Amino acid sequence: MKQVIIVRSDLGMGRGKIAAQACHASIGSYKKTDPDKIREWEMEGSKKVVLSVPGLEELMEIYEAVRRTDISHYLVRDAGHTQIPAGTVTCLGIGPDTDERIDRITGELKLL
Repeated sequence: MKQVIIVRSDLGMGRGKIAAQACHASIGSYKKTDPDKIREWEMEGSKKVVLSVPGLEELMEIYEAVRRTDISHYLVRDAGHTQIPAGTVTCLGIGPDTDERIDRITGELKLL
């Protein structure tokens, strides 16, 4: 079991901003996950993997792919209080779910 966070690398966000956006994605997807999957994920150590995509187009392709499944997910749109304009899509949280199911969608991506 794992959770994956996918971050856009083209936005020029600082490390703190990336961390905050990744946290929004993690919590948002977590809150949509079946409680049985959450328990299993927590018992296995709550593994999280942070990946990157070069831009919005690639992130939206992954978002559309995960929407066609029953895997929990959460698309983050920034509030615009700091570094980027309001409504900017910054990252996507996927899962927790099984490694195999998530890897079918994200397996080709690179670590952040």
